[in-house]
Amino acid sequence: MMAFSFAPVKIPYSLTCRAALTSPSSSTSSLAFDAAYIKRAAELADKSAGFTAPHPNFGCIIANTQGNGEKAVVGEGYLYAQGTLPAELMAVEAAGERCRGATAYLNMEPNHCLGDQAAVSALVQAGITRVVIGIRHPLQHLRGKAVRAFRNEGLLVDVLGEDLQCKTMEESLKSCLLVNAPLLYRAACRVPFSVLKYAMTLDGKIAASSGHASWISSKISRTRVFEFRGRSDAVIVGGNTVRRDNPRLTARHGGGHLPQRIVMSKSLDLPDVANLWDVTEVSTMVATQRGAKRSFQRFLASKGVEVVEFENLNPKVVMEYLYDRGCLSVFWECGGTLAASAISSGIIHKVHAFVAPKIIGGRNAPSPVGELGMVEMSQALELIDVNYEQVGPDMLISGFLQPVPDLTPVIPSIDETSAIDPTVSPYESNIIFFYKTWDPYGAFSNFSLHPIRMPDENGEYYSWPSVEHYYQAHKFVGLDDPVAKTCLKEIKNAKSPEEAARLGRRTQRQRPDLVRADWDSVKIDVMYRALKCKFSTYPYLASMLLSTAGSVLVEASPHDLFWGGGRDGEGLNYLGRLLMQLRSEFLAGSASNADEKKEEESQVQK
Repeated sequence: MMAFSFAPVKIPYSLTCRAALTSPSSSTSSLAFDAAYIKRAAELADKSAGFTAPHPNFGCIIANTQGNGEKAVVGEGYLYAQGTLPAELMAVEAAGERCRGATAYLNMEPNHCLGDQAAVSALVQAGITRVVIGIRHPLQHLRGKAVRAFRNEGLLVDVLGEDLQCKTMEESLKSCLLVNAPLLYRAACRVPFSVLKYAMTLDGKIAASSGHASWISSKISRTRVFEFRGRSDAVIVGGNTVRRDNPRLTARHGGGHLPQRIVMSKSLDLPDVANLWDVTEVSTMVATQRGAKRSFQRFLASKGVEVVEFENLNPKVVMEYLYDRGCLSVFWECGGTLAASAISSGIIHKVHAFVAPKIIGGRNAPSPVGELGMVEMSQALELIDVNYEQVGPDMLISGFLQPVPDLTPVIPSIDETSAIDPTVSPYESNIIFFYKTWDPYGAFSNFSLHPIRMPDENGEYYSWPSVEHYYQAHKFVGLDDPVAKTCLKEIKNAKSPEEAARLGRRTQRQRPDLVRADWDSVKIDVMYRALKCKFSTYPYLASMLLSTAGSVLVEASPHDLFWGGGRDGEGLNYLGRLLMQLRSEFLAGSASNADEKKEEESQVQK
C-alpha cells in the first residue's frame, strides 16, 4: 500500500484543461477533467477538518457541459459539521436546473443507510447522470451501499482505483485518502488518528538544561501549530508540560474550532494555578491513575475540569477511551517521556517536527523523544513519505510512522464480490482457499510451474518458468544498473519460483533504490497480465478457473499481506481478486462466443 503525506490539496478555483479544449469529448481530456474536479471536491471537504468528527469530510462538485462545449463547475458544497446539510444537497441547490445530465464528483462515497439517504436522493432527483467517487466509504456497514444505490437508479458510477485506473488519477486518489486519513486510521486501528508534534533546536533539544523553552521555533511556526490544533478533536500534554510551560493549548489563530485539552498525569502532581484550569473558552480533561490525590480531583472538579481515572494510565488506554467518545484526531504536544511511551504503544501515526536553526547544547537538556529501548541504528523508526517545508526560519519535517491504511476487506462481502464477478450468488456463496501448489486448487498459485511466454526486459518474447519468475523480474526491468541487470538475469535462470521470489525480495529489501520507480502502481497490472497469459495458455487451467464460478477465491497465505489473506484475515487478497476478475472476463468471453455461434446457426437455418 502506498503511503501518502497528509497535506492540504491546493488547486485553483477555475479548473480548465487546456489540452482538452480542442476535443472535450476525448478520453484523455475527460480523465483530466475528472482528476481536477475530484481534487477540488477533496479541497472542499478539507474545509471542515476538525468539525465533522467522527464523521468523514465530504465535498461535492457538480460539473456540466456549457453552451460553448466546455465543461465547468455549476455547483459545489461541503459538509460543514455533523448535523448540517450534506455536501451533495448543497451542491444540488447551488446548481439548480443545471444538474440535468451533469456529473457529480465526490471525494468519498456518501453515507447511505436506513436513516440517512439524503445525499443519494438529492443527486438522483436532481437529474445527475454520472457520479465519480474518490474512495469507498471506510466503514464496513456503509461501504458500497451508495455505489449500488446509484447504479440501481441507472446512474453511471466510476470509482477511482476500480473503474478509473491510470496515472492521471493517482494524485486525485491521494487527495481523497489524505482528506479523510484520520477516519481511515480510526476505522483500521480503532483508536483516533494521532499526530506527534515537537519543536527542537538543530542539536535536537526541546529546552535548555534549566528547562527554559520559550521560544525554540519562530512565530510563524507557532501559528502553523495553531492551525494543526484547529484540525484536531483533542490536544494532549503530560504533567511536566503543565508544570514547566503553563500552556493554554488553544487554536488562537487556527479558525473557529477549539479542540478539547487533555492532561495525562499519574500522580496529579499539578499546580493549583494553571491556564488549563480555565474552561470558560474550551474544556479540559485530566486523565489519571485510579485513586490519585482525591482532594486535587475535587479541586479540579470545582473548576469545571473533567477527571477520568484509569486502572493503569498509559497512552493506549487513553486513546481507546477517546475512540469510544468519538474522537477522530488527536494532537500530541507532550515532552520526551510521554512521547516515547506513546510511540512505543504504537498509537502515533504521524510526526510533525519543527527544527529551528539554533544550537543550545547541554548534556542534560531534554530531547523530543525519550527512551525507546533501541540500541542499534537498524532499530530506528523510519518515517514514510517524508515532506520538508521551510516555515519562516525553521524547517518542518513531516512523515507517517504508519502507512495510510487500505481498508479493502480481505474476503470481499458477497455484494462486492458480485460486482467483481456477477456469477457469485449472495445466497449460495462459497469460499475456495488455495495456497501451496499441491492444494486441490494449487494451480491458481503464481508459484505453479506453468511456463508462460511473455516479453522480457528487451521486449523479446521469453519462456518464463512461472508467473512468479515474470513478476519478480519486472521489479528491475528498464533499470540501467549492473546490479539490477544481474539480479534480473539470476531471476530468469532461477530453478524454482521460490528461488526467484527469494532473489527478487532480497534485492528489493537490500537495495530498494534498484526497484523501478513506478513499481507500486504497476505491479498489479504486471501480475494480471502474467495470470491472463497462464490461464489462456493452458485450457485445463481455464476450465478449472471457470468451474469455480459463484465462489470467492482467497489465497490462504498467512505471511503475504498484499497478495494473500494473512493469518488472521488482515491481508488484502489481491491474487484472489485478480483471479476472480479474470474469471469474470473469461465468462463474458464465453457468453459472447456462444451468442455468436447461435447467430451463425440461425443464419444458416434461414
